[in-house]
Amino acid sequence: MALPGLMSFSALTLFLLLPHHASSLSSSGRNIAIPPVYGICASSVIVHGYKCQEHEVTTNDGYILSLQRIPEGRGSGRSNTRKPPVIIQHGVLVDGMTWLLNPPEQDLPLILADSGFDVWISNTRGTRYSRRHISLDPSSPAFWNWSWDELVSYDLPAVFDYVFSQTGHKINYVGHSLGTLIALASFSEGKLINQLKSAALLSPIAYLSHMHTALGVIAAKSFVGEITTLFGLAEFNPKGLRVEAFLKSLCDHPGIDCYDLLEAITGKNCCLNSSTVDLFLMNEPQSTSTKNMVHLAQTVRHGVLAKYNYVRPDYNIMHYGEIFPPIYNLSNIPRDLPLFISYGGRDALSDVRDVEKLLDILKFHDEDKRSVQFIEEYAHADYIMGFNAKDWVYNNVVSFFNRQLNR
Repeated sequence: MALPGLMSFSALTLFLLLPHHASSLSSSGRNIAIPPVYGICASSVIVHGYKCQEHEVTTNDGYILSLQRIPEGRGSGRSNTRKPPVIIQHGVLVDGMTWLLNPPEQDLPLILADSGFDVWISNTRGTRYSRRHISLDPSSPAFWNWSWDELVSYDLPAVFDYVFSQTGHKINYVGHSLGTLIALASFSEGKLINQLKSAALLSPIAYLSHMHTALGVIAAKSFVGEITTLFGLAEFNPKGLRVEAFLKSLCDHPGIDCYDLLEAITGKNCCLNSSTVDLFLMNEPQSTSTKNMVHLAQTVRHGVLAKYNYVRPDYNIMHYGEIFPPIYNLSNIPRDLPLFISYGGRDALSDVRDVEKLLDILKFHDEDKRSVQFIEEYAHADYIMGFNAKDWVYNNVVSFFNRQLNR
């Protein structure tokens, strides 16, 4: 559907220049921008009548991550029954707020809470509520010296350890986009498995060889070589002036159409309300490390899921003991791990052919432990902001998790 106000090139400037804000409710009941000090619980959960707690967890490499816990559904009353936990993990350049931009009856965390789950929203390092470290400051390049390898090695294990210690239950997991990639990489290395009950992977990213968003392809080609900074910047902040200029330069390439920015990045989403997109633009995008963007670009160009490539053989040997970075072997994922995978026919990032490659690798998975859903009309953003995602996707996620409870 058309999204008035998003269709002009000025949307790019809006996307890049709006200041970082959290959100709160206006008199109309929808979110508006407020200072981030209030946090996700106060701005987007408690206001809807849900209990919500702000938590922190420190990774083994010193990053202090923000977690929001929604322990029960609205109107659940006082219940002593321990509920099965669910961790929800966002993708790149966004944070946990991205799950809470629709009305409450359409938001996945609140739907899961109302369905009897103990919900934990994770926020990766570098995003607005996870910009702290025990000794490093975000103004220091050292703070940004990481890629998604560190999310696999440190962030996810820290979050899983903390939630498991707080709940005493095995954990269900929901990931979207990069949240699926780091989960699959973790599972392939045997991480998290002992604490994991099941995993739902929405718009999964494992391979990016067929990514067909023109803006994404030219961006991937721009992140070439062993660089940990772009224009001297270790932090990739889409709202910063130099990154803004870089992204605008991409739109000047022949064949790149930034007329509809969201479609240029994600594919043609079918089911977004313009009011939800407005809220998205008020709250996102978030910073990540330039090194992380380089790593993702390597995944696009090389066609394999591997650790960060320092390009120089001596650097790779120093980090890995070998000339080339190790591969994440997804065939090592335990065959009896319950997996729900949902992907869309219009997704320009999680292309159908790349998902089918992932499914082929998982073809020996126990048949009763692998559930696959294909939605022809869906693109990348529909999975987190689609007004019909509850009926088309989230209810299936809830049913999938419920089936695992007695196993």
